[in-house]
Amino acid sequence: MQGDSHLGSKRRPGGRTARNRAAVLDAALAELVEHGYAETSMEKIATRAGVATSTVYRRWTNLEGVIQDLASQFADDVGVPPSGEFFPDSGDLETDLRALAEVIVTLYEHVAQRIWLDAMVAAAVRDPAARETLSGVLAIRIRETSVLVMRAVKRGEVPADTDPEEVIRMVGAPFYYRMLVTGEPIDFALAARVAAMVAHAARAGVFVP
Repeated sequence: MQGDSHLGSKRRPGGRTARNRAAVLDAALAELVEHGYAETSMEKIATRAGVATSTVYRRWTNLEGVIQDLASQFADDVGVPPSGEFFPDSGDLETDLRALAEVIVTLYEHVAQRIWLDAMVAAAVRDPAARETLSGVLAIRIRETSVLVMRAVKRGEVPADTDPEEVIRMVGAPFYYRMLVTGEPIDFALAARVAAMVAHAARAGVFVP
């Protein structure tokens, strides 16, 4: 796996620490795909990466930490913002949600992201620990990008008690349904439609608890 990385070529240059991180994330992806979540361990990742187990524990603490970092690396590889705060504020909710939806499309086109997501979802169906880890990864992304909706609340564009995280969930839902269930195409045209629908619903107060 180290000789044929699925994570792309946009790693930050650096010394030994950067090389270790790259090796560990490549090894983690390989273990997840080949053996599944239940059989993946910090020890196996360290062995495959060629680094000390203590190094892996010191940096990531546990498997969940490695997987969180793996998800962050995919976003970094394709140049998408790590947080909603880095999306430019267009002053319009639909425009901001469309930018977010286009990020989902871009991530889907990343081979390693699809490999990782397929492996984690397959494991989550049977393994509560895998489901908890996957849910944790997604919850972080939802929380970070909900700032897009908070901006709309401050502008008075949507009701003050709109649930920001529920809005973000509804943006992602059609994409993940197609990715994981139907296999239908995902493109920027879908991103535009989803953003328009969710923004309209938010303005209408659909996401008020």
